[in-house]
Amino acid sequence: MGSKVHDKEKQVDFLKHRLNMFLDVLDAIDPEDTELEDIDRLISFIDELESKCREFNNREQE
Repeated sequence: MGSKVHDKEKQVDFLKHRLNMFLDVLDAIDPEDTELEDIDRLISFIDELESKCREFNNREQE
């Protein structure tokens, strides 16, 4: 995914960017045409975002 982000401000910017990407995808979804696979991808995206939050939190505690 790239180099590790250790600076707290950069971590917050990274998370904001990823969350905005998620919101853009969510806004673009047509509920009438949404497949189960699309929902699974959204859930995976949220899981990855949650994982990054934990990772950043753990780095902060080191």
